[in-house]
Amino acid sequence: MGIDGRRGVVAVGALLACALALPLGSSAATTAPAPKAPSVYTGGFTTVGTASVTFKGTVNPHGLATVYAFQFGTTTGYGAQTTLASAGNGTTSIAVSQTITGLPPGATYHYRLIATNPVGTTDGRDATFVKKIPLTFTLAGTPDPVAFGGRFTIAGVLAGTDSADRDVVLQANPYPYLGFKTTTAPTPTSASGAFSFPVAGLTENTKFRVAVAGVSPIYSRPVVERVSTRVTLHVRSTGRPGRVLMYGTVAPAVPGGRVALQLIRRGARPRWVASAPLKAAGAGASRFSRIVRIRGSGLYRAYAPVTGGKLTPGHSRPLLIG
Repeated sequence: MGIDGRRGVVAVGALLACALALPLGSSAATTAPAPKAPSVYTGGFTTVGTASVTFKGTVNPHGLATVYAFQFGTTTGYGAQTTLASAGNGTTSIAVSQTITGLPPGATYHYRLIATNPVGTTDGRDATFVKKIPLTFTLAGTPDPVAFGGRFTIAGVLAGTDSADRDVVLQANPYPYLGFKTTTAPTPTSASGAFSFPVAGLTENTKFRVAVAGVSPIYSRPVVERVSTRVTLHVRSTGRPGRVLMYGTVAPAVPGGRVALQLIRRGARPRWVASAPLKAAGAGASRFSRIVRIRGSGLYRAYAPVTGGKLTPGHSRPLLIG
């Protein structure tokens, strides 16, 4: 059967008129949006020292009650998850975060934000961070003690994440230990974190520490470099059997003091043989001399005690006499 063209045009016009007559908001005129799973964005992270890590991100619940969590682990399989928390039922993105503690340092970790509502679960993008190993120092002075005015070296290793090629400085706090002051320019550590600082002319017991230079410096534990009196000992024949002249110097000068002349015995404490008064010798030193009776051959040394905490007692190199 054919279709009357004029009747068809009238019918279409009538349908359009009916459509235009429908009220706004009518279910026949609009369609409600379909419910959606949450939208999520995996954000960055912050750390507090080396103890904790805070994950961040955003969640849009799209009008439905929504919960979220962060998944984390050493691979993209994750393997661990934070406790579920509510993101509400709003229709705009909100910032969310959660903090975890106890992750072993020295590894790269993957993490992502996930969220769930009645429609479904949405996984955020994968992100990574490195759990750093804290920077720590080992430090020692060699030799210890060092003779008055002598040379020695403060050396050690900076260990931990990013310890290579880090600028470090040496700080000193001499007796009576009133405070540290930086004594060197920044020096980079080696590829293994090693460093060393040569020091010359030390004249009193001093605490040293090394610091990682920067806005928030990291300090080593202090080590005390002891400074001993510098003692020399010489011996000369007197022409009398069994008697020798022992003489030498002590620095710094200790006028009015005394040195002990000692016999060194294997496996036993040094034995006192004699003492000698110290007299001014100029140039910051004192001198001593004493004729000593020698009973058999042995190793002898001169020992200079001190008082107070500025110096450490020192002794000469031993001499074989007899």
